[in-house]
Amino acid sequence: MPYKEREINKLYYTMGEVTEMFQVNASQIRFYEREFEILQPKKNKKGNRLFSPEDVENLKIIFHLVKDKGYTLHGAKDYLKTDKNAVKENQKVIDSLERLKQFLLEVREQL
Repeated sequence: MPYKEREINKLYYTMGEVTEMFQVNASQIRFYEREFEILQPKKNKKGNRLFSPEDVENLKIIFHLVKDKGYTLHGAKDYLKTDKNAVKENQKVIDSLERLKQFLLEVREQL
């Protein structure tokens, strides 16, 4: 039976890992933390932020609304307040489509 790599799910991500995921500065992540109440990273004794997978998902939603859809910060806050569950479902669909696209691009390169 061939070895199958498992996807590693971390309990917490550091600020450096999150900034690398989103290709932004730490100051932008801290700014969004102050602006959006759905972002609540934990802080350790040193004061370093530790982001849960849920925080990372919320950041994906915020970046999608602000960067891709063109919402203002106020508009994104209002949109998140109106129907948070629908927004999360939409983000799950977007993530799965992006994974499918990446897979198809890998298959095309192998042909």
